[in-house]
Amino acid sequence: MKTALTIAGSDSSGGAGIQADIKTMTANGVFAMSAVTALTAQNTTGVTAILESDPEFLAQQLDCIFTDIFPDAVKIGMVSSSALIAVIAEKLTQYQANHIVLDPVMVATSGAKLISDDAIAVLTEKLIPLAEVITPNIPEAEILSGMKIQTAADIELAAKKISELYGCAVLLKGGHSVNDANDYLYSAGYCRTFQGKRIDNPNTHGTGCTLSSAIASNLAKGFSLSEAIERAKLYISGALEAMLDLGKGSGPMNHAFAIRNQFTEEA
Repeated sequence: MKTALTIAGSDSSGGAGIQADIKTMTANGVFAMSAVTALTAQNTTGVTAILESDPEFLAQQLDCIFTDIFPDAVKIGMVSSSALIAVIAEKLTQYQANHIVLDPVMVATSGAKLISDDAIAVLTEKLIPLAEVITPNIPEAEILSGMKIQTAADIELAAKKISELYGCAVLLKGGHSVNDANDYLYSAGYCRTFQGKRIDNPNTHGTGCTLSSAIASNLAKGFSLSEAIERAKLYISGALEAMLDLGKGSGPMNHAFAIRNQFTEEA
């Protein structure tokens, strides 16, 4: 069995963060491991508090993983401080990690800020250049590209600028304002628009975490980047189409929509 590591924060409500990552990786057929960057007190209505991991403890988590069960792919999510970002970059370089997928989480769906200002500079200097692909949404891509994104042409230009600036592939997610589900990939001159299915489901908590984890899972299994993205988008569409409705705010998706066996049956 192939393996994948998520380096991200914990979501106490289970819809995003490492909980969403582990569910996604399991549903996509890889063995999931995790290194926790922060604990969050949150639910479907918002984030109440964040308790960061100590950098030395995060380093110990990563040492334990890489020296025992070496991951075939790595997904990086919420990292809220420059010290933690520096540790991750150091360890991924030390162990020559493969297939790094970085979701540059800066703002929660609810609007809560999840990363400090000085951390953005360290993220762009030390961590993004290590990634095979990054998956920013439009607000994040505006920060990384330094330009306003209002049209489909802006999406293409911003993805190209970010890719050339940091030396990685960019999957720019268009769902925030330009369209509902289409994503644009730019990778060393290769361009592709991934058409997404419009699904009328307000419960989208953790979609970014889920997409990046599904991409990492498929890279771990040997698919090309383009194939991994295509498969990940099909998976997330299925999870949204399951129409799970939990919580009082933007609820989680059903990551286990395709898992049906004797152990999932209700009484």
